[in-house]
Order: sequence, then C-alpha cells, then structure tokens
Amino acid sequence: MEVRRLVLGAGEAYEVRLAGRGARGYVWTWQVTGDADAVAVDAAPSPPVALPPGAVVELVYTVRGTRAGGRARIRFAQVRPPYPQEAPYDELVLEVAVTAGRPRGA
Repeated sequence: MEVRRLVLGAGEAYEVRLAGRGARGYVWTWQVTGDADAVAVDAAPSPPVALPPGAVVELVYTVRGTRAGGRARIRFAQVRPPYPQEAPYDELVLEVAVTAGRPRGA
C-alpha cells in the first residue's frame, strides 16, 4: 500500500492515475475519512477506445481541496465487488491537508 501526503490550496486540484483491471473484475473504490468536506473526489470518464482484451486501462481521479483548514484521508482500494471478503488487489492512501492559499509543500 502506497501512502502519499499532499498539501492543496482551497480550490486546487491533484490528479491521481490508477491502473484499471476491469477485464479481471476489479474496480477502484474510495472512502474519505477525517474532514470529509475538506476534499472532493471526481472520476474522469474513460475514453471509448478499442483495446485488446485484458489491456490495462489508466483511470484518472481528481482530488480537489474544498475547505481550508481541513485534513482528510482518502483510501483508494481496487476490489472485486462480488467478493467483498477478499483483500484489495491494490491500495493507495492520500493524506491531504487543505490550506487557504497556495500549498506550502508537503
């Protein structure tokens, strides 16, 4: 599991690119804890591109700082919904601090 620490200004966005494995039944889910109103997560639509069977598709998520002074933890987990008892195939955790202005570094 990878952990990234970010400092975002309110209104600033950070792009997360994750390898998809939809052909194998895996989907990315996310959960926000801490100050959940301090960030917003949006998934970009996947372009309709013809790929060979089993090809890895890169999925893009945008994390945006929405409330200065907030701290949130976002856990992305790649899971197979029909098998909730299985451990995630992959995980990424973002620890996000949101500032009033431009970020001062992480």
